[in-house]
Amino acid sequence: MHVPDGGGPPPHRHDFEEMFTILEGEIEFTFRGEKHTVRAGSTINIPANAPHNFRNASGASARMLCMCTPAGQDEYFMRIGDVVVGKDAPPPQLSQDELAERRRRATELASTYRSEFL
Repeated sequence: MHVPDGGGPPPHRHDFEEMFTILEGEIEFTFRGEKHTVRAGSTINIPANAPHNFRNASGASARMLCMCTPAGQDEYFMRIGDVVVGKDAPPPQLSQDELAERRRRATELASTYRSEFL
């Protein structure tokens, strides 16, 4: 995932486990009410049903690997995100209307992918 400065989802939970490894930059995770800054080379695990969110508050783009167990969440990301050419490609520059459309789509599809926004 490319996470632009200021990017990240609102608080949510889902019935599957999620693990994030930060590849470049740093991401602020809020997990069960506690904030953690996770830097490149580190991993954080979010258990199933745990309320959480993350935000890139670093002032620069970040990249991370997200692994969900069991698999299937990648389909959700493909339906709400943008495919980039490669790992070194910059994140897409979206207009406010495009961002609003992504948020609308994410909310609309959340329950299909066993997720709930809080």
